[in-house]
Amino acid sequence: MAHLPSRRRLALAVPVVLSLTASLGFLPTAATAAPVTAPAAQAADAGTLAYVVNTKVDRRTIASVKKAIAAADGTVTAAYDKIGVLVVHSANPDFGATIRAVRGVQSAGATRTAPLSLAGTTDEGAAQLLSKAAAARTAKASAAAGESEPLEADQWDLRAIGADKAAEINPGSKKVTVAVIDTGVDDTHPDLAPNFSASQSANCVGGVADTSEGAWRPYTEQDYHGTHVAGEIAAARNGIGVAGVAPGVKVSSIKVSDPKDGLFYPENVVCAFVFAADHGVEITNNSYYVDPWLYNCMDDPDQKAIVDAVNRAQLYAQKKGTLNVASAGNSNHDLDSDAIVDTSSPDDSTPVPRTIDPHECFDVPTQLPGVVTVSATGVKGAKSYYSTYGLGVVDVAAPGGDRYQIPDTPSANGRILSTMPNNGYGFLQGTSMASPHVAGVAALLKSKYPYASPATLQALLKAQADNPGCPAEPYDGNGDGVVDATCAGGKRINGFYGFGVVNALRAVK
Repeated sequence: MAHLPSRRRLALAVPVVLSLTASLGFLPTAATAAPVTAPAAQAADAGTLAYVVNTKVDRRTIASVKKAIAAADGTVTAAYDKIGVLVVHSANPDFGATIRAVRGVQSAGATRTAPLSLAGTTDEGAAQLLSKAAAARTAKASAAAGESEPLEADQWDLRAIGADKAAEINPGSKKVTVAVIDTGVDDTHPDLAPNFSASQSANCVGGVADTSEGAWRPYTEQDYHGTHVAGEIAAARNGIGVAGVAPGVKVSSIKVSDPKDGLFYPENVVCAFVFAADHGVEITNNSYYVDPWLYNCMDDPDQKAIVDAVNRAQLYAQKKGTLNVASAGNSNHDLDSDAIVDTSSPDDSTPVPRTIDPHECFDVPTQLPGVVTVSATGVKGAKSYYSTYGLGVVDVAAPGGDRYQIPDTPSANGRILSTMPNNGYGFLQGTSMASPHVAGVAALLKSKYPYASPATLQALLKAQADNPGCPAEPYDGNGDGVVDATCAGGKRINGFYGFGVVNALRAVK
């Protein structure tokens, strides 16, 4: 399935799509939103690489560095002078080494390993579709169960964190916006249109924000991830489909997925954090890792520059009042261990297996300072079998789905049901699904405490969480008789759940 960049962290299961449109038996091949063309910045020569150049933040230094970039055969394609980050394209094979030697440059490196025009494509299989009759049966069963939204009976996740009851007390404020930094959001979906904020949406691919009408939408219906995430956060309680954790807040879309290979490159994410901060976004949801490296090691100049650039942008957002929430990952890695084997990097060319120290090599933006890191749970409240974890790394947990933990619902589906492009609905699982639950609860807290800073919101998230503690028995997530992970810590804080599973009802009381 093309254009599914967050595949490592997102949709671990083939999505089941429920189409509730009256006239269509199956999801049509054309997306609701017209495909958006790739930005001009992507049309580069075969040997051209993209770089981030990070400088001291002063006007004279930045001007001097820009002259040095030109002298080294580089072209500045985006400049974030306020944080000292320059996005550069160059075909000079010595550009990185040359520019790192320039006075005032604090770090610089390539943001990918493949030339701009040679990026690959992903193919992850077609989505499984259900007929209109199957969707109707699900909706009927939901109505019979007394739920206010037609498909809410299958939303075990809302009940698990008390979001259904929380909505009766405070569904969230329209003055609070959660930006979905992702593959784009189909804002024409009837469950999303009432709460969508176009003025806080953009396409950041290439490192420059495009705010033209619809630029924030998915390229095709196969780029469904951002739409699913948006529904989990703020699908309206309007008698249609599903409900979000915070159905009264606003949601926006900042698209960062590359149209050629679906990857989330650093310059796109830098643009997204800065755009969100400058447009008054209170919370961002980040259900991805920054490509092409699953972990960026500080002893590699390119990877160090990526960490530096993205961290500058997200810290800028925090200083402007934005709380950043991110998924922990789907590799079942212990981020507090001594060594992790990474077999997926770089994912824009040929991966080379490597053993890394997660205290020196970082998942970005998940492990950046001040970012709320979220692990996933299933319907039984246990850590999802795939969820990455780590004592002192995971802050809180939330429902992300688990195909081995089956709920007593009409569909008996242990994954998370939410919105899909073209008026559809589907089930996905992943820490990508857990993070938006936390973003939604954070939005409820921000609605209740409008002057709370990002640090205060994070403290409130931890304070209202319910911690089940480490499991009494050895953890065997998939039931194959093999211990899959070890939980370190105690009842107050541990590696599986951080400070605990978020609680929407407690957040609004």
